[in-house]
Amino acid sequence: MELQRWSFSSSLSTALLLLHLLPAINGEASPAVSGSERPVLRFSGKRGEFKILQIADMHFADGRKTKCLDVLPEEAPNCSDLNTTAFIYRVVKAENPDLIVFTGDNIFGRDATDAAKSVDAAFAPAIALKVPWAAVLGNHDQENPTLNREGLMQHIVGMAYTLSSINPDGLEIDGFGNYNLEVAGVEGSGLANKSVLNLYFLDSGDYSTVSKIRGYGWIKVSQQMWFLNVSSHLQNLYMSKPEPQKEPAPGLVYFHIPLPEFSSLDTLKISGVKQEGISSASVNSGFFTTMLEAGDVKAVFTGHDHINDFCGELHRIHLCYAGGFGYHAYGKAGWPRRARVVSAYLEKTRSGSWGGVQSIKTWKRLDDKNLSTIDTEILGKEEMKLKGDGKQESRQTLRFWLKTISCNLIH
Repeated sequence: MELQRWSFSSSLSTALLLLHLLPAINGEASPAVSGSERPVLRFSGKRGEFKILQIADMHFADGRKTKCLDVLPEEAPNCSDLNTTAFIYRVVKAENPDLIVFTGDNIFGRDATDAAKSVDAAFAPAIALKVPWAAVLGNHDQENPTLNREGLMQHIVGMAYTLSSINPDGLEIDGFGNYNLEVAGVEGSGLANKSVLNLYFLDSGDYSTVSKIRGYGWIKVSQQMWFLNVSSHLQNLYMSKPEPQKEPAPGLVYFHIPLPEFSSLDTLKISGVKQEGISSASVNSGFFTTMLEAGDVKAVFTGHDHINDFCGELHRIHLCYAGGFGYHAYGKAGWPRRARVVSAYLEKTRSGSWGGVQSIKTWKRLDDKNLSTIDTEILGKEEMKLKGDGKQESRQTLRFWLKTISCNLIH
């Protein structure tokens, strides 16, 4: 019981933090960082490591006015959105991530008085702590009349320290928030000018836009085509001169709504817990197959189902939930809010310099007294390779299949 109560007790450090963040929490926007000042993502030369903190489902609304959901009775009176803010500060201080990724339902639009002010407050800790961050949208972010889905992403990309983008320039693509980030090798190493870890972000939508299909949205054909093209381009760069590599750099994929394939995982072989059903789209748009064919994806990270926090492996791709982070999101009383950490580690070459990614590890942090670390596991380095002409043929077949699926969904 002590561990659960701690998150809601008043402490001097939390009070000072909230005073520091008060302008953003009260809705005053932070200054944007110009394009020339956008942070460059790069592996640490000291540690040969790059660490990502995933925060899912904050459901931020109106700060101290917004009460918590699904907490113990004795915790409820003093619990609000500010507990979510304090948790971000605590976990960032403990983990010192190189990047924070917010995977949707960042705000709970229907309970927010002003969407822009809620967004500013939700992301305020990342900005105050000057940590680069990226965000995608969930199915609840846009449920406020003050900002639609496109307007939300436009607001986000103008904020300080963000690496988020609305969409690739010059492309007709579904959704808002489809982009990729490259993580360069260690400065001064042979891979300093190559991306040794690729991060893909996609808008999994909110709800079905097809009248005959009910339920949640899905990743559309246009998004999958974009992903395939970017993946292929990055692989070609990585495996070409100078410093040609023998296999693709690993890719990690972030979006909000889990794929139907999450339901295919053997619950006896997962780490973490499954405490509710998989709330995926009612149709399978084939994105898992697209990632499998691309050949570089090691893991997928989602949110949406707050009291699931498991990882499982299917055809050498790890499918992982973060677990619910926010206190205004539904949860389970007595089950701490949590965040997922992913850390990639470089190998040492024979010459003693840093090379490409050797391994990827993940674990979760709980918002309890000790910020407990649980469920540490290695995601591995098994590569999903399609060799020679067979790989190109597979991609051509997949593109044809995606177009066929698109036509079937429309009609």
